[in-house]
Amino acid sequence: MADLVLCEPTELYNILNQVTKLSRLTEPNYLCLLDVRSKREYDESHVITALRVKKRGNEYLIPKSVDLECVKYCVVYDYNSSAVEVSLSNDDDNNHNNDNNHKMGSGAAIEYGKILSQITRHPVYILKGGYERFSAMYHFFRTQKIIWMPQELDAFQPYPVEIIPGKIFLGNFSQSCMHRAERPLRNKLHIFGSLSGDPCFADDPDNLLHIQIEDSPEAKISPFFRHLCHFIEIHMELGSVILIFSTRGISRSCAATVAYLMHENHQTMKRSWAYVKKCKNNMRPNRGLVTQLLQWEQIVLGDLITDIMDPLY
Repeated sequence: MADLVLCEPTELYNILNQVTKLSRLTEPNYLCLLDVRSKREYDESHVITALRVKKRGNEYLIPKSVDLECVKYCVVYDYNSSAVEVSLSNDDDNNHNNDNNHKMGSGAAIEYGKILSQITRHPVYILKGGYERFSAMYHFFRTQKIIWMPQELDAFQPYPVEIIPGKIFLGNFSQSCMHRAERPLRNKLHIFGSLSGDPCFADDPDNLLHIQIEDSPEAKISPFFRHLCHFIEIHMELGSVILIFSTRGISRSCAATVAYLMHENHQTMKRSWAYVKKCKNNMRPNRGLVTQLLQWEQIVLGDLITDIMDPLY
């Protein structure tokens, strides 16, 4: 029996925006997003790619179009999942994972999630706050579209992933140019790691920290870590929204993000790395950057704690 796990809106947002060469939404066994609201509510609007769960009498039906046993992310949402939030409000973190089903209480999403947990070998995610909360935070993911053709998913343009909700995002260069002009994730600040500048940001030099380094094991990023962290801290205090990006968004920008989290939270490289990896699962800083992050850990914590031989890296 699979576990039921609460999923914050930011987690679903990041799941929807994972990318390899194309959006991961094109992969048949990547995400199954299930809407257990009424047909009227679903038809009015729902999260992109979500399937409406049908009922026969009082019995929920399992979608025949999805192999739930193999799906990596199975996410269920109702209107607001209020029962979930109330029932978990006094949770003991130490017991949460051991008694998740009991503490989650009742509700349409919970009821259906328990059914699915008998089928899939992966955890079943229950969207905390349901559609109401997710659509309020990410209104640009609302749609009335029901059927998605493969070529439409191929053309889907993922947004930068969210590292600190509403404050720090992580992406690639094309995303930085695209979302600079769009309202949903309009950023007031950009941090860039590359070899040269770009006309995209020529008109806004005060809000751009341009770190000129190659994406190679020999590149030295560690001399910039203190300045990077200081720059982010100043603009965070000013209420800026920050996008950290590099050409492909998987190496230099990820290393910079890990470095900032280590500094800000005074935590190990391993913990910061795992958090960024969860937000952006194709992150791949090169070995030279990993070594420099280890050196940064010694500076931040006064000791080397992370094991570089850990399979995580």
